[in-house]
Amino acid sequence: MIEGKGVALPFILVTLIWSSTWIVIRDQLGSVPASWSVCYRFLLAGVAMAIFARARRVPLNIGGRGLVFAGLLGTAQFVMNFNFVYRAEHFLTSGVVAVVYAMLLIPNSILAFLFFRQPVSRAFVAGSVVAVAGIALMLAHEAASLRSDRVLLGAAFAVAGLMSASVANVMQGMQIARRLPMVAVLAWAMLIGAAVDALFAWVTVGPPVIETRPSYLAGIAWLGLAGSVVTFPLYFRLIQRVGAGRAAYTSVLIPVIAMLISTLAEGYRWTGLAGAGALLAIAGMVVALRTKQA
Repeated sequence: MIEGKGVALPFILVTLIWSSTWIVIRDQLGSVPASWSVCYRFLLAGVAMAIFARARRVPLNIGGRGLVFAGLLGTAQFVMNFNFVYRAEHFLTSGVVAVVYAMLLIPNSILAFLFFRQPVSRAFVAGSVVAVAGIALMLAHEAASLRSDRVLLGAAFAVAGLMSASVANVMQGMQIARRLPMVAVLAWAMLIGAAVDALFAWVTVGPPVIETRPSYLAGIAWLGLAGSVVTFPLYFRLIQRVGAGRAAYTSVLIPVIAMLISTLAEGYRWTGLAGAGALLAIAGMVVALRTKQA
């Protein structure tokens, strides 16, 4: 499926790093409000991405329309998406949220059909239905061990984040996105997103709050640098080498590894219901991805 040193290393790094980010987000949920943690993450990521762009001699001047596009992209991806993700992990285990996010291909395909008329096959729909059924079983397992209202609220946050991320993904298929250097767009999107995050956090929870706990600061660094600056360019390189279809197989492996991490770090308890749900979700995603690739 993924062959060659130039392809295998980016694939492995993206998969492992993004698999780890879910449990790191969990550790960020403490005395610091989620919105400020999101702000710190993308402020660091935006500065680092701008430095990376300059080092690669990528121009940061993307014009007025480019800045508007970057602002909209940053609001969808780095404000709405991640604020919803952090809140979802208040109520659900990190691995389950990761599995929900593995369904990103489904809203991506629906929006791509609505806006770009990209076809959706029956086999893709069937695989998606199987995957969603698997997610439902995993959420039913969560409801059996937690209060059902908490599970429903967590699922609602996760789905809202999923839709926000999907909007940001589909925006990258627009003509303006194809004309602009993606590294520069990401730098501006992260910086503008961090500014909007700060405004939202200040209005909703008050002035900035920071933890000096080493694991918290290390988590901000890992999420901002490894989870954002390192992985996004690698993932785009992977798409260029093997295509979006094969690159998307990371979305099948990431929830598997994230669930293993959740089992070890959070004490996630597997049952027949949870196991069946995980298998259905993964099998459905594989069917949907293979169909999409074809």
